[in-house]
Amino acid sequence: MLNNIKEISGILEVKSSGKGYVVSDKLEEDIFISKLKLNKAFNGDEVIAYVYKRRNKLGKIEGEIRRILKRKNKRFIGVLQSNNNFGFVNTRGRRMYTDFYIEKSQLKKYKNNDKVVVEYIDWPKKSENPNGKIIKSLGKYGNIGTELNAIINEYEIDEKFNKKVLEELKILGQTTKIKRKDFRNKLTFTIDPKDAKDFDDAISLEKIGKNLYEVGIHIADVTHFVKKGSLIDEEARKRATSVYLVDRVIPMLPEKISNELCSLRPKEDKYTFSAVYNMDNKGNIKKQWYGKTIINSNNRLTYEEAQKIIENKKEKGKLEKAIKILNIIAKEKREKRTEQGAIIFNKEEVKFELNKEKEPKKIFFKKQKEANKLIEEFMLLANKKVAEYVDSIISNKNFIYRVHDKPDEEKIKNLKEIIKRLGYEFKKEKNINGKEINRILKKAEGKKEKIIIESLVLRAMSKAEYTNNNIGHYGLAFKKYTHFTSPIRRYPDIVVHRILNNILNKEKGEENILKICKNSTSQEIRATQAERESIKMMQIKYMENKIGEKYYGTISGINERAIYVEINENKCEGRVRVNEIKNQKYWYNEKTHKLIEKRKGIEIQLGDKVKIKVKKADIYNRIMDFELLEVM
Repeated sequence: MLNNIKEISGILEVKSSGKGYVVSDKLEEDIFISKLKLNKAFNGDEVIAYVYKRRNKLGKIEGEIRRILKRKNKRFIGVLQSNNNFGFVNTRGRRMYTDFYIEKSQLKKYKNNDKVVVEYIDWPKKSENPNGKIIKSLGKYGNIGTELNAIINEYEIDEKFNKKVLEELKILGQTTKIKRKDFRNKLTFTIDPKDAKDFDDAISLEKIGKNLYEVGIHIADVTHFVKKGSLIDEEARKRATSVYLVDRVIPMLPEKISNELCSLRPKEDKYTFSAVYNMDNKGNIKKQWYGKTIINSNNRLTYEEAQKIIENKKEKGKLEKAIKILNIIAKEKREKRTEQGAIIFNKEEVKFELNKEKEPKKIFFKKQKEANKLIEEFMLLANKKVAEYVDSIISNKNFIYRVHDKPDEEKIKNLKEIIKRLGYEFKKEKNINGKEINRILKKAEGKKEKIIIESLVLRAMSKAEYTNNNIGHYGLAFKKYTHFTSPIRRYPDIVVHRILNNILNKEKGEENILKICKNSTSQEIRATQAERESIKMMQIKYMENKIGEKYYGTISGINERAIYVEINENKCEGRVRVNEIKNQKYWYNEKTHKLIEKRKGIEIQLGDKVKIKVKKADIYNRIMDFELLEVM
């Protein structure tokens, strides 16, 4: 296939080592580009690569960049290093290999060691560095607020709303001409995190017969205020999701909507869009109803308060009794989902206690308890039933589904090989279902390899996405699923509300479903990456004053260059460079994913317990270096 190819177009991917690969859909394998042959191309650029007929020592197709067709990024983030005559912005990092030259005239506004956003101007032929223009300073390098601002700029997330959007907010108010079903006399409450400001879902419960209950799942009626085609709507559509960083929330909707008008605060009349189900205490649905409603929440509970009610054997009043009934139903629903193959992870969430400067002073873990699972089950129920209801009436090409494809066969094969070496085995050879994965996860519960197996299973999974082509949700074991329950923080939910309302009122309305799905998926991926980077940043900041300290950890990743270790007590991850392991020489077995020291017969693999010493916490490159002291 290579014989006739001399030049090929593709996208350049630069690795942390500085080497690159050109990815092209015209070739089955990627083209290796050495550091010296990047020829001024940056990561993500669309390029033309010349392809050599020979292969390199590793057997890879090799080439060099000949032309840059299109720059992916024009703006970069780095640290300003200046003197009296000129400056450089050091942007070298995981995927960047050069600095930007800054002329003297630009340096007046900025200080040495400022973290800045620099814009690419050009890269003259005979110059070692590209020319840049500083756009703005993010603050002093190394300050945690500055570094988090850098993440926001890196992922091009807008923190502020423009003036026109804010002007439009002034005319919003809670007025209505539409008829709403009145739920204000029914026991209704919210259960949310302690620090939540926007409450977009509430639950009501009323007993209507022997072992028969009316359960109302009430969702903030965002579309009452956010009209299709308005400036607020266009901005929400563009953002597509709220972003949750460690120290802040960047909302999809302005605070007047998210924290005031639409937030289902207690003791206030609020407009909602509700899914109401008559069900028995096993969760079997006898009747369903959807429509616009008005509620008045009796109580605002935190997860901790709801958990105390669940754990307390005494029933004090109506609220306590309602929560216990709902918890019984939720447990039944969860058990049925598991039987049908829904994959259940019991992962702990990393949380931070911050000081006044918003620096991490403590890392702790939050595990989902019954109160969290109670809310989750009823939200899943509403999302599933709304999808089924709408799907039965209109063409699925005019609806937004939340789908999750089956795992990639190659990834499952790799997963099977690794867990077998850890003492676990799938019963089936092909078509591994959720039940089999749950069996493995349950078997690993409480064992040293639990973290690794969970991580490996997650890596093997496909990514969930929004689409108008329904293929079902593998992870939840649902044939039809959508997002209806969080319109304050997700744009697809707003569109689903509009579609459902049009059906109920026999009205027509058009949405560019495919465009909304693609944008919402890409914005969600970007938000998730930014959130993860903020967590990693806080972990590294926390470890900055722990240099020289020793910890026990678990090996979470291995390649030919490094061992990655997750510290047990705080889940901070760092690397041990293989060539820096004292008195031992290891080689990497790609098939078994092991490091092997032949002379002493030592093998290192995923899941092994180790003792390490912290060598370096590099907040700029977001990496920690450890010294390996002992393999347990």
